[in-house]
Amino acid sequence: MTMKLAIQREAYGSPENHKWLGSSHGADTWESLTLSAAAFAATFPTGVVPSGVVIRKVLATGLYVPYAAGGIGERTFHLATTVDLGVGAAASDTPAAGMWHGQVVVAKLPTNHGLVAAAATAMKLVDYVGTVPA
Repeated sequence: MTMKLAIQREAYGSPENHKWLGSSHGADTWESLTLSAAAFAATFPTGVVPSGVVIRKVLATGLYVPYAAGGIGERTFHLATTVDLGVGAAASDTPAAGMWHGQVVVAKLPTNHGLVAAAATAMKLVDYVGTVPA
């Protein structure tokens, strides 16, 4: 009998794009949360919400939705990992992780990231590198 000891690599899904993270600081303290699938459907019709998107907690439901200036939320985060919420009838509220402190490179955030000055102000422990949109 011959043993095969060659190293094998397997990839699961698409690679995560964390280029928006300016450092690893804060990556060990991400917080668990749940995204509202219905709230993301219009902005992310494929159901895939990329990491870096700004989200906020809705007090009435406890679920997280895309950040909207002027919205009332208890907590504001950057989504720490890409999440697939599903589409249509298959869409469901999904657990995720939120980044509440660390460094963010504004120019590397994904499309439809939702970062505006009010969101940046709410996240007092995030250091933004670059200009935050008004």
